[in-house]
Amino acid sequence: MSPASLLHHNANYRNTWLAQVVSEIGDYFNNVAVFALVMERSGSGMVVSGVMLSRAIPAVLAGPVAGVLLDRLDRKRVMIVSDLVRAVVAMAFILTINQPRPWLLYALSAVLMFASPFFTAGRAAILPTIATAEELHSANSLTQTTQWATLTIGTLIAGYSADRFGYGVAFAINAASFVFSAIAISRIAVPGGFRAARRSEAHASRGWHEYREGLAYMGSVRLMVGIAMISVGWAMGGGAAQILFALFGEQVFHRGASGIGAIWGFAGLGLLIGGAIGHFAGKRASFAGYKRTVTASYVLHGVAYMLFSQVESWSAALVWMMLSRVGMAVTSVLNNTQLLRHTPDQFRGRVFSTMESLRWAFMIISMAAAGIASQYVSPRTIGLIAGAFGIATALVWAWMDSTGRLREPSVDATL
Repeated sequence: MSPASLLHHNANYRNTWLAQVVSEIGDYFNNVAVFALVMERSGSGMVVSGVMLSRAIPAVLAGPVAGVLLDRLDRKRVMIVSDLVRAVVAMAFILTINQPRPWLLYALSAVLMFASPFFTAGRAAILPTIATAEELHSANSLTQTTQWATLTIGTLIAGYSADRFGYGVAFAINAASFVFSAIAISRIAVPGGFRAARRSEAHASRGWHEYREGLAYMGSVRLMVGIAMISVGWAMGGGAAQILFALFGEQVFHRGASGIGAIWGFAGLGLLIGGAIGHFAGKRASFAGYKRTVTASYVLHGVAYMLFSQVESWSAALVWMMLSRVGMAVTSVLNNTQLLRHTPDQFRGRVFSTMESLRWAFMIISMAAAGIASQYVSPRTIGLIAGAFGIATALVWAWMDSTGRLREPSVDATL
């Protein structure tokens, strides 16, 4: 099924998609405004690292809680509460504009990101509920491609908005976007509701037991272990990349908020292109072809990022950044489709929240290392190392494939 047909015929998916479009564009207004504000006030890579860590650590801590609640409660209601909490917190960022110390940015960033996995993991968990088996790959591809399209649009507009209208407008737009998202999600409905299918309620009051049960399930499926490894490999370089975007835009190329927005924007353009490639590849590739495509795509990701970090030309840097994200996007679409196809409903919240927590946990390590390193070495050196992690991840995945460690699971997500 084509994405256009999916949007036309599936009202539940259409409302979820509209919620995604508006709230994610709003997110990037917040991201660009926060990092531009930090660079304007301090110009310090350590402060940028501090903001990123204040966002990453709560996201890690929220993962186990979000996963258990999403597999225990009505996922739709959890997502709406997440949106409403984030709307209040997003508006409170206006208070940081005249705050000379960064502590309030850290605190609000922490609360905002703690609430986020309840929505993002919930959106992934309900996808097989609101889309048929025939629609699922298109729904996954469109969800991820939309995420990257909003990155392209949101960051470019946000960079311009922050320069032209100030940070307060950006934060207000972010808050309004969450309210819109909550309204859109409130309109989705299925006959059986949005509670996960559960085999037993014996441990319903023991959240830690439920979370460990989810981890044990993931560990028993080799493909999920491999996809988790890809997430970790990306995060080891991706955490540094989050800081490097600000440093390259401000300190290397001296282009301020608009430069930061441009780097994010071209990254989003590459993700958009890669998402389209991943969609078409996923419809045609066998399971063996899927694994080979992941290897090639991740090699491209790492090599292109290393070249981005070394070129002197601003336009060449943007092109290499775009190509790096093409490789990452193809991998993401293909891996996520496999998770959606093979994860049973009763584990889906925990699987997707755990994957998100893993990414954030290793991004913490990467961000902390990059923030410290930025005081001693150039952003270009840090970028070279970050890109090398992408290549190393591709090689480990290829080795796992060649030694038979990435067999296709027999479990179907509809079970």
